[in-house]
Amino acid sequence: MKLKMIVVLGGILMMLAAEVHAGFLGDILIDLTKPAAKSSDTQTTASGLKEALTVGAGKAVGLLSKTDGYFGNQMVKILLPKQIQKVADVLGKIGYQPQVDEFVLSMNRAAEAAAPKAEAIFVDAIKQMTFEDAMKILRGNETAATEYLKSKTYNTLADSFRPIISSSMNQVGVTRRYDQLIGTYTKTFPLFGVESLDLNNYVTTKALDGLFCMIGEEEKNIRTNPAARVTDLLKTVFGK
Repeated sequence: MKLKMIVVLGGILMMLAAEVHAGFLGDILIDLTKPAAKSSDTQTTASGLKEALTVGAGKAVGLLSKTDGYFGNQMVKILLPKQIQKVADVLGKIGYQPQVDEFVLSMNRAAEAAAPKAEAIFVDAIKQMTFEDAMKILRGNETAATEYLKSKTYNTLADSFRPIISSSMNQVGVTRRYDQLIGTYTKTFPLFGVESLDLNNYVTTKALDGLFCMIGEEEKNIRTNPAARVTDLLKTVFGK
């Protein structure tokens, strides 16, 4: 009898030991899978952010490249430089408002002509985004991805835009119209000077400001508007 009880108790203890051991191994297996899952999640997040930037940048470039892409959008329309605002106000009052308006239109047309150049530069920068970059963006504000893109591409874009802006300004008559306005003003009011202005740099800067403004709007739209998540990956990362 005693022997039988010992055998039974031994069996129970062995079963309990097996369950404990199995649980322990199970926990180890679960822990071993966590890094892989985390890596997978990180990969998905990074890919999703890259796709969001690609979609947002592409849409922004497409919108701004159209006729009136800048001129017809009050958020990004290039206005008169402050250096000649007073000149334009005076000339407008004495019958030269059409010339002032043509000058403003020509600056925006130059920016619209340069905008398509940006897309390839954006794509190159997006491809180089790391997991660390993606995590910073994910924890950032509603335009964190746009700010990342700006930090990586602004100087390259500026260098690429300047010659295109310069060529476009010559084609659409920006420089000529500017010279005409300043010439008219100095002849009419010879005692008043005009503040110097690097027109090419001004239009380039404003064109880039408008470009990143629109990308930021697209990023916010993707983050908050389900209808803007046009791919399955965007739906996965930002929610359906």
